[in-house]
Amino acid sequence: MDEGGTPLLPDSLVYQIFLSLGPADVLAAGLVCRQWQAVSRDEFLWREQFYRYYQVARDVPRHPAATSWYEEFQRLYDTVPCVEVQTLREHTDQVLHLSFSHSGYQFASCSKDCTVKIWSNDLTISLLHSADMRPYNWSYTQFSQFNKDDSLLLASGVFLGPHNSSSGEIAVISLDSFALLSRVRNKPYDVFGCWLTETSLISGNLHRIGDITSCSVLWLNNAFQDVESENVNVVKRLFKIQNLNASTIRTVMVADCSRFDSPDLLLEAGDPATSPCRIFDLGGSDEEEVAGPAPAHAKEGLRHFLDRVLEGRAQPQPSERVLETKVAELLAQGHTKPPERSATGARSKYLIFTTGCLTYSPHQIGIKQILPHQMTTAGPVLGEGRGSDAFFDALDHVIDVHGHIIGMGLSPDNRYLYVNSRAWPSGAVVADPMQPPPIAEEIDLLVFDLKTMREVRRALRAHRAYTPNDECFFIFLDVSRDFVASGAEDRHGYIWDRHYNICLAKLRHEDVVNSVAFSPQEQELLLTASDDATIKAWRSPRTVRIFQAPRPQPRAFFSWLASQRR
Repeated sequence: MDEGGTPLLPDSLVYQIFLSLGPADVLAAGLVCRQWQAVSRDEFLWREQFYRYYQVARDVPRHPAATSWYEEFQRLYDTVPCVEVQTLREHTDQVLHLSFSHSGYQFASCSKDCTVKIWSNDLTISLLHSADMRPYNWSYTQFSQFNKDDSLLLASGVFLGPHNSSSGEIAVISLDSFALLSRVRNKPYDVFGCWLTETSLISGNLHRIGDITSCSVLWLNNAFQDVESENVNVVKRLFKIQNLNASTIRTVMVADCSRFDSPDLLLEAGDPATSPCRIFDLGGSDEEEVAGPAPAHAKEGLRHFLDRVLEGRAQPQPSERVLETKVAELLAQGHTKPPERSATGARSKYLIFTTGCLTYSPHQIGIKQILPHQMTTAGPVLGEGRGSDAFFDALDHVIDVHGHIIGMGLSPDNRYLYVNSRAWPSGAVVADPMQPPPIAEEIDLLVFDLKTMREVRRALRAHRAYTPNDECFFIFLDVSRDFVASGAEDRHGYIWDRHYNICLAKLRHEDVVNSVAFSPQEQELLLTASDDATIKAWRSPRTVRIFQAPRPQPRAFFSWLASQRR
């Protein structure tokens, strides 16, 4: 400014200069004088800084809840949990899974050391209890989940046995006394299990029918299986679902449809008219369009195929596996109970799980509605309500991801389903169910809207995995209000913004990151678990500054007054 206080440079020129600076330099320049300070807070300036710094596509609008570009830039810069604040080393082997209580006061961890550890989540995390599951013939613990009121913990594990054994067990632990309340068989073990209500949980069982054909039975179990079980049902069959081509049901979870009414925070991307649909509605009425041929036509087609095989007219001759699958399909079409609909039309709950129809590699997501009368172990124990011809239950929806599914997670409102998938090559055809297509090293994080049953067509990418199909393992992801996080095989955890579709942080470990978990009450706190046998706690730069800020010292007068009273 000149001696009279008049700016020597007009605001427009200062603005153009500031456009060539980075965010930190703009803020520093704003400290020079009042004119520069005013220009350094210009909304159009920070809009340009935002799109350039975070590399967000220009057609993506500002977050609906944001009030200014400057504050939105600050939110992404200052509230992402990317500062390591604590490393927990109490596990002695690979840490496989993390889960928070709903209150956020506690969390649990599972590990190859065969313990379930329960931690107190304070400013400094501390260990509350460690449950050793080796006395119960477990090989390792793999998954845990708190019930709705945080009074019980579900812990899932794998039994000791041959390398190809698929048997596991679910244990229920009291969080008041840390006593083991009950144990439930679970097969295959990577069904994991989940809570349906505060006192009932879902487990699985697998029954072989043929070489590559089986059926999965999902059971509802009472968490308290004590002496009252002689007079009261403690278990009830929920669903019995046919598996083809060596597939099976895994990774069950429950979405509460009554929580879908929160506002939309995600952007739909892509034109549904030009993009291939991944979601198929299998429970629509006759008037609705259903993917695939009509059941009657399909049934006749299968019968004609089998007739040609029996008469020796099928060319080329099908393999035994193909023939087994065709026979199983024909059997199921005449003996499958169609999906039920709620009599009141009220939203209930969805049971979600991985499955498949072409190979043992999980490449589809099954969705089955759970009605109110099915949410208790009271009533028929073994599904006597079904007709005598209904061997299997039909799914309501199927999502085909055309790749190997290695992780799933729900948004806090249960509306959006996030899926970690390693894609198959474009146009890949599965000729042998025991030899699935090769899978990509890049992990696609897909998003599906369970309210509209549509895909949000913008996959998140950054993380990678390297194991082949037969060695592929689950990488647990988690979703908060604004962020989504996932582990990876490249020794990092990753955080993305849900609205802008951008990667915001990479969190380093010394080995594979298996699981991540946001605090449900504080999304600026994230935990990561790794094969390096550690759990790391990460906080946002903002909260780190708050916790490290020196406490105000008493003023001299009050210090003197306090000393006079002694």
